Amino acid sequence: MSTLTPILADAVNISGSIQGGLGCLGAAIGVGLVGARAAEAVGRNPSASGKILVQGILGMALAEAVAFYALFLGK
Repeated sequence: MSTLTPILADAVNISGSIQGGLGCLGAAIGVGLVGARAAEAVGRNPSASGKILVQGILGMALAEAVAFYALFLGK
């Protein structure tokens, strides 16, 4: 039982790190999805690449904001 106590104490101390890591993971997945869909959209309609680029950059910026919220507002 005495070896469990330090493990639980360490788990409490890393809770903010887990929150930041999951937030960054979510942002990475979001940026990947936006990039993949933008590339697919340009492949379907190359003449609209300028508008798709603007929308893709906005979408990626909003997805990256999730990572900053998780890192800065975390414990």
